[in-house]
Amino acid sequence: MAEIQIDETHQPTALKNASLRERVQQEWRTLLALGSPILIGQLAQMANGVIDTVMAGRASAEDLTGVAIGNSLWVPLFLFMMGLLNATQPLISGHRGGQRDDQVMPVTWNALYIALAAAALAIMLLINVDPVLNLVGMDDTSAAIADGYLEAFVWGLPAILILVTLRGLTDGLGHTRIFMVFSILTALFNAPLNYVLIFGKFGLPELGGIGCGYATAISQWLTLFCLLVYFNVSRSFRHLHLWAHRQWPQWVRVKEILLLGIPIGFTIFVESVMFAVVALLLASFGADVIAGHQIALNVVSVLFMVPLSLGLALTIRISFLIGANNPATARLASRSSLILTLLIAVVYALLLVFFAEPIAGLYSREPAVIEVAVELLWYGALFQLADVLQVVAISALRGYKDTRIPMFIMVASFWVVGIPLGFILAHTDWIVQPMGAPGFWIGLIAGLTHAAAWLIPRLFWYSDQAVQR
Repeated sequence: MAEIQIDETHQPTALKNASLRERVQQEWRTLLALGSPILIGQLAQMANGVIDTVMAGRASAEDLTGVAIGNSLWVPLFLFMMGLLNATQPLISGHRGGQRDDQVMPVTWNALYIALAAAALAIMLLINVDPVLNLVGMDDTSAAIADGYLEAFVWGLPAILILVTLRGLTDGLGHTRIFMVFSILTALFNAPLNYVLIFGKFGLPELGGIGCGYATAISQWLTLFCLLVYFNVSRSFRHLHLWAHRQWPQWVRVKEILLLGIPIGFTIFVESVMFAVVALLLASFGADVIAGHQIALNVVSVLFMVPLSLGLALTIRISFLIGANNPATARLASRSSLILTLLIAVVYALLLVFFAEPIAGLYSREPAVIEVAVELLWYGALFQLADVLQVVAISALRGYKDTRIPMFIMVASFWVVGIPLGFILAHTDWIVQPMGAPGFWIGLIAGLTHAAAWLIPRLFWYSDQAVQR
């Protein structure tokens, strides 16, 4: 990998004597430079899920079911812990902006201790899922595969959460390309390991879906080993002396990370649960509706990866500028990012309106399913506009280290506005005749619009206050 020096090429300071247009263009270029590798890394991580699904499905339907149920149990838990550990990014970026490099390793090591504690807790939960599997009424074969998959997967949890923490270090220093490369490397490890362990090649036993768990665990440890080697040979990171600068846990720093990270993790968790609940509440409308809903949701989720990646980059950028005592440029970065991502959302909306049917046709050949998906993709056009605005606003606020109030805003938007309104419109005649699946999408749009309507003014207020201080 080419050496990446820690300098202003990744986090440039404000242009002097430049016009507003030039300053905005610089912020957009910086955001794209930081965000593009994050996007590619996220897509590589998604590829791991696709690889597991395809290969487990080739083994048998029971193996696919077991892996799917296992994923449904660990992914929400992982999303919470990932959000919690993502607090290291703005903290480290802020220290880098303020040229307080001596503070980088203390934050990193205390986050690593949190990661190990979180891994221990998650392992305890995931190896005791039998009551949950019995509750959902799975057949014995699939339940045994799900249980075995999780028991294999948990061996990799410490490596996964350590990698998330070290990503906070590299991304916080502005080197988002590093985890792009190592995310791709994980996928390259995972694919052949899946093949060997699922189907029993080279004299190894045929493990089926359980092999997916071992493949994931081994690939994560291999990636972690490669990353640690890179840290020791790279000129960019060798001077940080990760192991030499190890420290005992410090409660003040642990508390700082938890206070910033728990609201982030909880926000991500309740959002993931919300979409799971919507899928369950649509079950009574039949297979065609559920399939159409999943198609539309998958399309908007893939499109959302771009603004999400730019949002993650914005968190890094804002925290860097605040750390560098440059709140005016931070305010410019946050507001210009709203414009950039809104333009992207408008393009997405037009794409969904005019090409909904061909897009749905890529997923299914069933006319009834396509009809449902097309209608929901039209609602998805409005969904994009609201979703982009709220994710940019909340990402910028995280850069300002404002996470607690935004968490309450998002919980209220999802569970006081979105889900209740969606249920009323879909299942009752209290407002209009029951609308079915479109009712839930209107509820989601309303919830996201409610979030944006609160988060954007808060961002404007917060950024103005930072300038005035």
